[in-house]
Amino acid sequence: MKKTPSPTDEESLLFRDAVKGTRKIKQDTIRADLRPVKQKRELRESREKLGVDHFFSDEYQPHLDEDGPTRFVREDVSAFELKKLKRGSYPPEIYLDLHGMNQNQAKQELAALLTLCQKENIHVASVMHGIGKHVLKQRIPSWLAQHPNVRAFHQAPREWGGDSAILVLLDIEE
Repeated sequence: MKKTPSPTDEESLLFRDAVKGTRKIKQDTIRADLRPVKQKRELRESREKLGVDHFFSDEYQPHLDEDGPTRFVREDVSAFELKKLKRGSYPPEIYLDLHGMNQNQAKQELAALLTLCQKENIHVASVMHGIGKHVLKQRIPSWLAQHPNVRAFHQAPREWGGDSAILVLLDIEE
């Protein structure tokens, strides 16, 4: 192993001259107080207060058709239901407007809407995500495809929002 040569007197003077007027940094050790169990419990309790019983993953990417309007139909549901949504045969019974919300707020509101639909026996909902930067427009279909009560969804007809909304057909246990 090579040892670095010690600085000469001239180099030491140049260094001292360069750092003249500075002060020594006091080294503080900051230790993170890790409490993951408590944090998870608090998060679960806050979700329970909201009455939300389903949580969406941001990593899940469903196989949705890239061509044409946003649409999805669960495997055990007839494709004809999707056509009915597209035509506007199912008018929305409830509306959710997500304009101005960030992803976390939108995710919580969407979960709360789906929980409310189940409690109130609502079969068709309209989720208005807006156009904006297309962040919510891309995320909402992947979140909806994860929910067990979502039978199908389709981009809303023009009279219920068009490109900036999605009609959701729900499977409600009675």
